[in-house]
Amino acid sequence: MARKTKEEAIETRNLLLDTAEAVFAAKGVSRTSLADIAEAAGVTRGAIYWHFKNKIDLFNAMTDRIRLPMERMIDQCHEAEDGDPMTRMHEICKLVLLETVRNERRRRVLDILFHKCEYTDEMRSVMERQHEACADGRRRIARDIQLAIDCGQLPADLDTARAAIALHAMVVGLMSDWLFMQDSYDLAQECGPIIDGFFDMLRHSRAMRRQAVAVPEDLRAVAE
Repeated sequence: MARKTKEEAIETRNLLLDTAEAVFAAKGVSRTSLADIAEAAGVTRGAIYWHFKNKIDLFNAMTDRIRLPMERMIDQCHEAEDGDPMTRMHEICKLVLLETVRNERRRRVLDILFHKCEYTDEMRSVMERQHEACADGRRRIARDIQLAIDCGQLPADLDTARAAIALHAMVVGLMSDWLFMQDSYDLAQECGPIIDGFFDMLRHSRAMRRQAVAVPEDLRAVAE
């Protein structure tokens, strides 16, 4: 009986999370109440409070269902030490983008985060959590870029912080843009060449280097 009760509790929790995804996507987060979710799930508000402290707790649990599996996959890529950080970064970027295309739950929750989540005072803790996640993502990227520099795969004077900001913004921007207008292009097909082009920029763009580029004397004379 205890086993059955535990299984039923898990089923109810998953039902609430699934329902929250659907209602948040339809109404937006700020316009959705726990009563709305309870009604859509066919349960009482008390059932929600049994599993979640409040709407923010439920919202965070909903995002964790896509965030934690993705973090595990990324960690597995990092654990495969192969002396080729550039290939690893490429694979991680492609994994993040392809999972957005083929994983319906990830797609739905990211669309809520990007386009259906109004960061009101009620959502301040969620916004802070997202800021921390972004900062952690940039730190991970900067670490991998530095490893690629150490391996001679990227220029020694590449500005790692600038490169990390640009790479993080590119991946997040692609997800947000594609979710907003999915019919306009095939992200699964385009992500590989776009990532290749970005890393070519890191290899060759002088604007991504730490120090200003010296102006050749002939050009300086023209400028003066």
